[in-house]
Amino acid sequence: MRSPRARHVPLLVLLLALAACSGKPREHVMRLGTDDFTFRVTGDPIPPRALDVITYTIVVQDRETKEPIANGEGRLFATNSDRVSVWDGFQYGPEPGTYRARIKFLTAGEWAIGLQFRRDSTQALQRTLDWRQTVLNEIIDTAGAPGT
Repeated sequence: MRSPRARHVPLLVLLLALAACSGKPREHVMRLGTDDFTFRVTGDPIPPRALDVITYTIVVQDRETKEPIANGEGRLFATNSDRVSVWDGFQYGPEPGTYRARIKFLTAGEWAIGLQFRRDSTQALQRTLDWRQTVLNEIIDTAGAPGT
């Protein structure tokens, strides 16, 4: 005879499996840090495509207190193997400790991406380790092409 708890185990496993398959795309979060800050970086859309504007959301917290950092200064930058560089300064808000930067990758391929941040203009910029991002080919619109 099964215990009352044992009868609920298959139901619990089924519920957990359904929750894992919610249909929502997984959010790709890059976690980075410096001596004084921690960062959570997400891009939209991911994976990025050449010539699309990608909006990166960067959440900045104090490493020790875990408090969000408001009104800081920073930039996101990227360079490919041909030494083509793109960058954008952080725009603050509206959520506490949240910044946005927009990057338009000019070519497909692998790009090295990094960020710099400081609490205010009296502080030195702190840089994270760079990460690699593969940028896919742009989508070519053939709807308006002659002969189609």
